[in-house]
Parts: sequence; C-alpha cells; structure tokens
Amino acid sequence: MTGPLAKDLADYLALRRALGYRLARPEKLLTQFLKHLHDAGVEHVRVDAALDWALLPAGGQRSNWSAYRLSVVRGFATYLHGLDPAHEVPATDLLPQRPQRAVPYLYSQSDVAALITATGSLRTGLRQATFATLIGLLAVTGMRIGEAIALDRGDVDLEHGLLLIRHGKFDKARELALHPTTVTALAEYQRLRNQMSPSAGASAFFVSMAGTRLLYCNVHHTFHRMVALAGLEPKSAQCRPRIHDLRHAFAVEAMRQAYAAGEDGQKQLTLLSTWLGHVHPGSTYWYLSASPELMALAGQRLEAHLAGQS
Repeated sequence: MTGPLAKDLADYLALRRALGYRLARPEKLLTQFLKHLHDAGVEHVRVDAALDWALLPAGGQRSNWSAYRLSVVRGFATYLHGLDPAHEVPATDLLPQRPQRAVPYLYSQSDVAALITATGSLRTGLRQATFATLIGLLAVTGMRIGEAIALDRGDVDLEHGLLLIRHGKFDKARELALHPTTVTALAEYQRLRNQMSPSAGASAFFVSMAGTRLLYCNVHHTFHRMVALAGLEPKSAQCRPRIHDLRHAFAVEAMRQAYAAGEDGQKQLTLLSTWLGHVHPGSTYWYLSASPELMALAGQRLEAHLAGQS
C-alpha cells in the first residue's frame, strides 16, 4: 500500500483484527480504493469519490456488490473522520444493501447418499475418498466448508473421537465430539490418504491429488459436479443446492429430532448454536426458519404450552 492514507489503513485493519475480524476482502477492496483516490489526486475520503469507486466500472448498475463496496469504505471513513474531520463519511442510506439470502436447500439423507455415490466418478481413488469423506463429515457435523478444509492432521483426534476447529468464524475455536461411525470413516480416509499420498511434510487432513491442502474454489466446483451427477435439481431460482446447505440441513435435522424426543427446544437451540460456532443463537434460528416442517413442530409445541397454561 502506498499514498498518504496507507498507514491509516494499516492501523485501521490492525485495530479491527484485534477485535476478531479477518478482513481479507475488505483489505483488498480498501487498497484498491486508496489507489483510486491517489490516481484522482484526492488526499481525503470524499463521498463523491467513494461513490464513483463503488459503482465501477463506469456506467455500471447499482447492485448489492456496489453497496457492499461502499459499506467497506464507510467503516474506514468513520475511523478516519475521528482522526481528521476533513474525511467525509458516506451516508448509510446511500446505496443501501438489500438482504438477498439464498433459500437453504435442505438435503435429505438420500440426497447426501447420492452425492457421496457421485464421488465415485472422480478420477483417482484418493480424490474419490477425499470428497466422499468431506461431504459426509459436513453432513454429520454441520461444519463450515472453510473449517473442514482448514483441518490439520493434529486437529483430528481419532483415539478420543474429537475434532478441534481452530479456525472458526472470528477465529473462535471449538471442539466437536464425533459419533463412532464418523470416527471409523475418518480413520479409513486417513489410512487411504497415507497410502495413496504419503506426504510426510503435509499438515492438512484433507488433501488434493498433489498432497496439498484443498482450495475452496476447487471444492466448490467439484461439489457442483457431484450435484449434477446426483440429479439434484434447484427447488426454485433462490433455492439451489449449495455446499453450505449441508450445514443448514444438519441444524434442521438436529432440532427436528429434539422436538420429536420432547426435549426443551430453547435449551437445544442454545447447544446447537454453540456446536455450530455461532456468536448468537439468533443466527441459528435463521437456519431453522427455512423448514416448514420444523416451524410447524415448533408451533405445535407452542400451542400445547399455551393450552397447558389456560
């Protein structure tokens, strides 16, 4: 980074990261924004310059991406304004973001089985084992895909049936207890991996054909191939099979089983939120609100509770 605001940006990023934010994408965007200011000969953040940059390329249409870019600048500009009032802060109603969350695709057990079966079409035995085990692990633990591919070999304690997630959201670590069948599947993958890719220096648990850590973009591409081979179709324009939806499906099934067993729904929601690594149970509730069956069960529980009070 160069220019008069480079040090301020470094200080801003350091401050935010000390609070637990990673900011990989904002750092990249703000670096581009500073270059835009430098090229325009502007020494302070100005609303017009921020808006011009957010709407690049010139003549582009307003979109959530433009709104996101402007929101990144807004955070930095607020910090700068506290140091020097000459910096302008874009108003929050300028390019407001419109929530466009995808509708979760809730995989059934047969859907997951079809995805795992589809991995048999991959080119090598190692790649087949890697993706079959990865998909299975995501389905039975609700882990984020980024957490799974970040696992190191030392994070998987097969002796005690524990999984250590060191790189959760906001860098929050947590430990998951594994079902014996999951431990068996991971042990078999570990055996095959060590046999087919004996890379003594590799640290990643899940590896590519080259013995290196998996890349998200490659996993994402391969997963969509598996979706096509498994014959899974979008349920609507907003509800398409995504790898992240394995996490949604896990959460919904966990709560469905809790309701079916007559367990305390609020207690189970709190436990599930901790298991998933959510900062607040409200994030977990959103995962569950997409299931009509689950909401109906919750409604029945509420009606029964109210009836008992009358």
